Amino acid sequence: MTEVKEFRRTEFCMGTVFRFIGRTDKDVSVALEQAVAILHEADTIFSLYKPESPLSKLARGETSVAQSPEVVEQVWQLCEKWNIETEGWFNAFTLEHTFDPSGLVKTWAAERAAQHLEDSGIHDFAMNAGGDIRLSKGIEPGFARRIGISKPITIANPDAGVLTVVDLNGTDFRAVATSGTAERGEHIWNPKANSWANELDQVTVVAEDLVTADIWATAIFAAGHQGLSLAQRHSEEHSFQALVVENSSELSSTKGFEKLLNPV
Repeated sequence: MTEVKEFRRTEFCMGTVFRFIGRTDKDVSVALEQAVAILHEADTIFSLYKPESPLSKLARGETSVAQSPEVVEQVWQLCEKWNIETEGWFNAFTLEHTFDPSGLVKTWAAERAAQHLEDSGIHDFAMNAGGDIRLSKGIEPGFARRIGISKPITIANPDAGVLTVVDLNGTDFRAVATSGTAERGEHIWNPKANSWANELDQVTVVAEDLVTADIWATAIFAAGHQGLSLAQRHSEEHSFQALVVENSSELSSTKGFEKLLNPV
């Protein structure tokens, strides 16, 4: 009988840290290398911090979408789709009309990396993509599928800790994404006010995949005081639940979120 062993991998990419941890009776080394290669390929193509990336050239007007790698057009169309789905609250264009899909690419690439591990027969793992969590589809019965949600305070603050815990056992949810200002300050754009979004402290979304969780966390945060009603209108259709932390530290959520709570 093949021994089940734990594996771990930490990868620095896209200006953040990706961590994989899991258990398998297979040799995971090749699959992990291929998974992190997916992350680095996305960074090479879409980073606006790399002057020679296809997206940087596109931003400078040195090339077109048609002349760029095919995946650029795929991501462009995906961003347009999410712009429509979120009623315009997710927008991949800057105030200067530069295409900047960074609000989607990290979790899009992370989801692809996780799917690659699953396609490679690795079904018992968790991935932390810069604070956003993706659990594998096949975590063995009896093992906890509980994920802590941080307080909207930087981890450098001694008062930082866990706000609450969601329990995903018995659900189809396996992704949790959080948007806020605690770690990176104001960085989410309100596309309808042409200003930084700052009406909320934090938004956490639980969904079936990481892209859906991340897009809706971003859109709800951008919508500010309109965010919860936006979430209520779309949570059933897109299979997600959301927890909103107001600037007053008051909590509100979509109707189904309370069912996921597991007190610390």
